[in-house]
Amino acid sequence: MGVLRDHPELALFLCLAVGYLVGKIRVGPITLGGICGTLIVSLLLGAWAKIEIDADVKTIFFALFIFALGYMAGPQFFANLNRKSMRFFALCFIELVSVLCLAYLLAKAFDLDVGTASGILAGAATESAVVGTATEAIGKLPDLTAEQISTYQGHVATAYTVCYLFGLVTIVIYTSQIMPMMLRINLRDASRELWEKMRGGGAGGGLESDEREALPGLVGRTHLVTLADGRTVGNLEAAFGGGVTVEAVRRGSKDLTPAPDLVLTLSDLVLVVGRRSEAIAAGRAIGPETPGIPGVDTPLATRQVAVTDRAVAGKSLEQIRSTHAEFGRSGVYVTDVLRGEQHLPANPETVVERGDVVTLVGARSGLNRIVEKIGTVAKNDATDFIYLGLGIALGSLIGQIVVRLGGVPLSLGTGGGCLISGLLFGWFRSRRQTFGAFPPQAATTIKDMGLAVFIACTGLTSGPQAWPLLKEYGALLPFAGIAMVLVPATISLFVGRKLLKIEKPLLIGAIAGQQCSTPAITSVTQVAQSSVPMLGYTITYALSNFLLPLTGPILVGVLGA
Repeated sequence: MGVLRDHPELALFLCLAVGYLVGKIRVGPITLGGICGTLIVSLLLGAWAKIEIDADVKTIFFALFIFALGYMAGPQFFANLNRKSMRFFALCFIELVSVLCLAYLLAKAFDLDVGTASGILAGAATESAVVGTATEAIGKLPDLTAEQISTYQGHVATAYTVCYLFGLVTIVIYTSQIMPMMLRINLRDASRELWEKMRGGGAGGGLESDEREALPGLVGRTHLVTLADGRTVGNLEAAFGGGVTVEAVRRGSKDLTPAPDLVLTLSDLVLVVGRRSEAIAAGRAIGPETPGIPGVDTPLATRQVAVTDRAVAGKSLEQIRSTHAEFGRSGVYVTDVLRGEQHLPANPETVVERGDVVTLVGARSGLNRIVEKIGTVAKNDATDFIYLGLGIALGSLIGQIVVRLGGVPLSLGTGGGCLISGLLFGWFRSRRQTFGAFPPQAATTIKDMGLAVFIACTGLTSGPQAWPLLKEYGALLPFAGIAMVLVPATISLFVGRKLLKIEKPLLIGAIAGQQCSTPAITSVTQVAQSSVPMLGYTITYALSNFLLPLTGPILVGVLGA
């Protein structure tokens, strides 16, 4: 124990290691997750060893976490501020108002201190970031002594831990098991039907992250000309609406340039590239398919292109293809759309927004022309620490701004300020992806590491206050954790279906997103055996990720007034 007190860094990383190990324990569809596991372990170790951690360590790592969180959510957050997504915004508004009102009512009804009420809010909403913003806000309350601040901040962590456990179990079971029954659907069948509708009647029910289509959408085939004698390359391509392109032609021992006015003759060998269905149909118009012929091949290049052109944003892939003739002439195809961390189906109805990264496949020359029209090649291989440092510094400055509301001083604090700057910097980066790189894997690592260290520090310093709080409010905390999940989720289910007419699989995913619950959407997609609910989840998750952390300072400001 003396070693841990003398070397708090040892205790800190021990909490991370053991906490994430505890978080991997699975009971049915439920896992605690590394963050909750870390908090449990750190609370127990802190209560036993009474380890002191410098408060600046918490502040620095929380700033890293919250900035990375905002940076990753920024492009999607601002993209969703439109009329079409307002119905999903309504669900997030229901979540915010519900949890704030319930936490306030519980605080007044049971005479809870500001720390316990904030911990209930953070845990029941299963939003770890609220722990940080509320803890920071408590530290700025003017009428509290240092001892009171320390005690209340400890109550935040303890109440969060208990409420999180019950809130997590509730949201997972409610969304994945009970909601489909309430909506009277088989989630798997409903997701597949919606997927087929989105694909225009095509087959498929969505792929998991480790799956690939057995029959790829983009194919190349070589054919011997027996039926297309006398037709030009341009006429052949036009007959299939630009769905295929002729990439190579061999006549005898000579390779010909497949210009639009080139006339095909009997026994020519032709390489066509395009969507599978069109390529098969083209073969029936050209002649029998042949094995691959050495030399009759054109290597296809791949580009990941960030969409920056305003004329492209808000249009479907079909509209983009029809308005940019280069797609048809150059034989370039979209095979994937990446929005934030989520892969969207690259079907004709998929709408592309600025900041999306589309994967283009085709001949190198054609790719270069397309890139100039719609955006820029995404360069995200190394972190731009100039951009990162400026963003966090600006966020810290924003957090120091104090606004008085009815005589009550309110400020965002370092957490709220860095969240806003992260959103703005992430959004601006998505518009101009030539600078400010913060690779997704690096951002995810910083985000997870920052939150994990902050939570471990909070647990270690709050451990001594945990047991007295549990004895005082033991029965209330589980009840609060369950009620503060069920109330907003049930209201959202009714409003989303009856008033907003959101498709049922998307609605279930959106409710998991408004709760910022990754375990819930994981369980939902497992039950659905489809990624379709994820389409609703990504919108509300991005919005709630920004809005829920702001509820901590609001509740603290109201109760501390």
